[in-house]
Amino acid sequence: MNSITLTNEAIVLLKKLIETPSFSSEEEGTAKHIENWFQQHEIPFKRKNNNIWATNLHFDENKPTLLLNSHHDTVKPNNGYTKNPFKAIVENGKLYGLGSNDAGGCLVSLIATFTYFYAKSDLQYNLVIVASAEEESSGENGLNSMLSIIPKIDVAIVGEPTLMQFAIAEKGLVVFDAVVKGTPSHAAHPNTDNAIYNTIDVLKWFQEFTFEKSSSVLGDVKMTITQINAGKQHNAVPANVKLVVDVRVNDAYTNQEVVDILKKKSPCSEIIPRSLRLNSSSIPEKHPLVQAGIKLGRETYGSPTLSDQAVLTCPSLKLGPGDSTRSHTADEFIYLKEIEEGIELYIKILKEIV
Repeated sequence: MNSITLTNEAIVLLKKLIETPSFSSEEEGTAKHIENWFQQHEIPFKRKNNNIWATNLHFDENKPTLLLNSHHDTVKPNNGYTKNPFKAIVENGKLYGLGSNDAGGCLVSLIATFTYFYAKSDLQYNLVIVASAEEESSGENGLNSMLSIIPKIDVAIVGEPTLMQFAIAEKGLVVFDAVVKGTPSHAAHPNTDNAIYNTIDVLKWFQEFTFEKSSSVLGDVKMTITQINAGKQHNAVPANVKLVVDVRVNDAYTNQEVVDILKKKSPCSEIIPRSLRLNSSSIPEKHPLVQAGIKLGRETYGSPTLSDQAVLTCPSLKLGPGDSTRSHTADEFIYLKEIEEGIELYIKILKEIV
């Protein structure tokens, strides 16, 4: 099947995905549409929960394996929408709808690309595609649950909107729950150990602290206080203040190293990480996949945002049609031309290596 036909079919599939609500862990409907694609193209597939996956026809265990992955879950629409988020609307070359940009356009483009290569017998790489669930929630039944089921992966392309430029590194994430303690008291009485006042210096410390090691691709570790919670009534000084700290980790540190540093140096009474599994990820610029992109005029950069790359241990890059700045915005859209060009570029890139 030629790429033009596949592109037209991919756009039809994307419209169906948009019009089928698929919040994280509620992707049954979109999973069915993806199953229908593989059935219509006579490609055997398997399903685990709401994850759909398949391998190329001539899979050879003696060859390295390339994973193509993107997700079909979405966040919930925000209150700023002026268009129906569950209606695929085409206006002026734009396809509007929830999940159109993040990451429906990437997913259908990768599915079309996989279908293009599926039956070819002379590939240098095996291909595995996973249309995954629960990416937006980093859920336990997403791509991470598939890694022990699918064949061993040697390298991966994760479909996220990058304007088809190569994100060759991505920051990891550790979220901390921190506590600043003080002495509880009646508001009318003197108290030199007010937990809320104690928090002023703690906030200043987080604002000014810098990690020593920077990354040539990802820059510095970025640490941000995102939530503060304290007190229940106007006349009582609380015993503690609870903070939530969002830390975006570059590839110069492991998540555990960041935890160790903050436990040792932060002025908080307690600081506890919620999870260590969302690691930074990268691929060497000299990898054949990256070199194939550079040969085709693609630029490389480091991404500050998180994706399913975080659960992979193999070299991986983030690449897809659409623009990350449109993700999670009101009246989300993707240009139809971006999908056409995305499929064309995916195919050209893979032809260079597979």
